[in-house]
Order: sequence, then structure tokens, then C-alpha cells
Amino acid sequence: MYNLFKAVIAIGLALSLTACGSMPTASRSAMPDDTMLGFSAPDVRIESFTVTVPRSLKVNDRNLYYPLGDIVWRGEPRGDRHAQVEAIFEQGLRNAAQAVAGQRAVRLDVQVLRFHSLSEKARYTVGGVHDIDFRYRLVDMATGQQIGPAKDVNADLDGLGGETALAAEARGETQKARIIGHLSKVFVEELTMPGGHVNSELGLLQAINNI
Repeated sequence: MYNLFKAVIAIGLALSLTACGSMPTASRSAMPDDTMLGFSAPDVRIESFTVTVPRSLKVNDRNLYYPLGDIVWRGEPRGDRHAQVEAIFEQGLRNAAQAVAGQRAVRLDVQVLRFHSLSEKARYTVGGVHDIDFRYRLVDMATGQQIGPAKDVNADLDGLGGETALAAEARGETQKARIIGHLSKVFVEELTMPGGHVNSELGLLQAINNI
């Protein structure tokens, strides 16, 4: 009943809006879900990383305005969505490593918690929000010791819709390219800025995602 209520709100909002607007090494020794820990530390460099996308995350490939699920991804052909999301995070980390050049070598362990992008129906009408959540930890490469506590990060990105989305595609700014670039920026901010990344305020659609 709760999920149905959330879906009805999302669909109603989408329809109303339509009417109105028409380098490092990727290690495979990722940690178990219940032991993920993390911390944003200064003066580090990314020596290696792991990315875990738990198979327990539910995929929804239905073409609805707001498909319910943990993973909603249509920026690539149908396939193993968990593996596709993993590859997106890995590329984002490779790009970020070039801008994180501190003295302390660390391994960055990332666990994806949610990756809810846009369905085809939403992308080519009203747009929305790429709702991306993950958890990470840092491990000192020299000692093997974890640095600080775990940190959960909300990394939402505006999802382009309609003519704006089509124009972006024509420029080569695909959903995948935009999300990889965004994740790279988020990781750099987490590892170089006091307090780390600050999630964007993206309005009502973002609020619905957080219900």
C-alpha cells in the first residue's frame, strides 16, 4: 500500500507537469554489505577501489513514469543492470582519482544503495531526478586499517526531459556521460572538501524520491 501510494503521487505529478510544460585499479575484493565503513579524510590519493552493487537491490525495467525499485536505468541496452551500474561507478572513480592527489594512499570501498534514474516515458516528457545513494569507506594502503567511520552520500542529479534531453543527447551529453561526470565530481568533493559533497536541492520530484 505504501509503495502504491508513492507511485500514485509520482505519476500524478508527472502528468500534471506534462500538461503544464510539455589509472587506479578496480579490485574485486569488495567488502560484505554489513561491514562497509567509511570516512572523508584530507590529503589522500585513490590508489585502488572496489565497487559493490548488491544483488539484493531490485531492478525495475518497466516503462512507467515512476517505476518502483532500487535500480532504474535506461541509459544502456537491456542487460545486467547491476553490472552496468557498477561500471558507471568505476569510471567515475577512475576520473576522480586524477584530481585527488594527496600524500596518503588509500583504497576506496563503495557500496551502491540506490540508483534510480529515469524511465523512457519520464525522460522524453517531464524529466525528473537521478536518485543516487551510496556508502563508502577509506582504507590506508600501508597499514590495511580503516580510516574513520562509514559515510552515506546522497548524490542526486537533475534528470533532463523532453526537448532538453534530446538536445543534450545530440551534443553527446548522454545520461551515462552526465552521471559519470557527476559521480566524479562527488567523489572529488568528498575527498578534498571539508564536509564533503552537499546534495543539490531539486524540488518536488526529489522529495517524492525521499518519501
